[in-house]
Amino acid sequence: MTDKEYKTAAKEFSERWKDKGYEKGESQKFWIDLLTNVYGVKNIAGFISFEDQVHLDHTSFIDGYIPSTHVMIEQKSLGKDLRKAIKQSDGTYLNPFQQAKRYSVELPYDDRPRWIITCNFEEFLVYDMNKPNGEPEQILLKDLPKEYYRLKFLVDTGDENIKKEMEVSLQAGELVGKLYNAILKQYRNPDDPDSLKSLNMLCVRLVFCLYAEDAGIFGRHNMFHDYLQKFEVQNVRKGLIELFKILDTEECKRDPYDESPVSEFPYVNGGLFADENIEIPNFNEEIVDLLLNNASKDFDWSEISPTIFGAVFESTLNPETRRSGGMHYTSIENIHKVIDPLFLDDLKNELAEIKAYKQSKTRNAKLSEFQDKLSSLKFLDIILQSLIQSRGIIEKCAFAV
Repeated sequence: MTDKEYKTAAKEFSERWKDKGYEKGESQKFWIDLLTNVYGVKNIAGFISFEDQVHLDHTSFIDGYIPSTHVMIEQKSLGKDLRKAIKQSDGTYLNPFQQAKRYSVELPYDDRPRWIITCNFEEFLVYDMNKPNGEPEQILLKDLPKEYYRLKFLVDTGDENIKKEMEVSLQAGELVGKLYNAILKQYRNPDDPDSLKSLNMLCVRLVFCLYAEDAGIFGRHNMFHDYLQKFEVQNVRKGLIELFKILDTEECKRDPYDESPVSEFPYVNGGLFADENIEIPNFNEEIVDLLLNNASKDFDWSEISPTIFGAVFESTLNPETRRSGGMHYTSIENIHKVIDPLFLDDLKNELAEIKAYKQSKTRNAKLSEFQDKLSSLKFLDIILQSLIQSRGIIEKCAFAV
């Protein structure tokens, strides 16, 4: 659905349910309407269950539960105060959230909710159980047409591509960590700050080369692998120095008569390979095997998103360096939690609307305008600063946008 379609569906839903809502008679209709007509759920019977039994000192019933997204719903009638405690059958006083939370404890661990929603037909209070003592987010029915995205977690089972990228990024981090440790042992003075700085840069360059050969940036698959494989172990260092130099040299400034294998590599702008003075130690058989077989031959770097390079880079830093520099790179999942509602969802919806144009001439013109718009956008990295009082430091979390 496009942004416009979501807004239209949410507006129609909010108008249908304005000033309506009786807990026992209309709760299921309300949630079925919301999930099917606003968020596009097809198999509603298999998506949400109602009135599941939960056994306390008596049998109670969960108003609604969505297994795939781990959402528990506690529904009240229109006009009920969602923050007010009411007397339970056992004599205790609990508000709707506390009531749902008590149900949650009795469920099998894997079935416990990530989200608890209390609702009275005109107000949704959303509790994130990863922050069980935090304040809930409030979403009003009347505001749903412009804030529909805030309830998308109801149906968002997780982007499979993002999940795969996260899994692969962990494997990539492990590989880089092994390379880092193996190369570190080869430095004459592994505790020297300049040597550690060189090692960090070397690892980043190696990661780029590994990604570039799999993603087609170098033009040929396994190009980096095949280049290094030609060298004897004792000459790999020399081969890397020559490669880094050529990657930093524009084609027009290269020797036109050079037909050596290194001349086939393209120029890489941006300055990644600009510093020719970084310290590169001699490689041994362990390092070459890790690089050629584990990191290159047996691993496809094209499957990871470039956005995880920050996490890979973090794996090359020792804990003290990370702490002193305030370096922490955020997971893809958490990055998307910020950038999707901020601007990416709108851009995706805009692209979907453009692609829906039937006339190719109009569609192509709109796509060209959209491309120009994308090239003109500027984003400021979001720096989250939180005071960790127990340690008395400021931890900086940088979201790469």
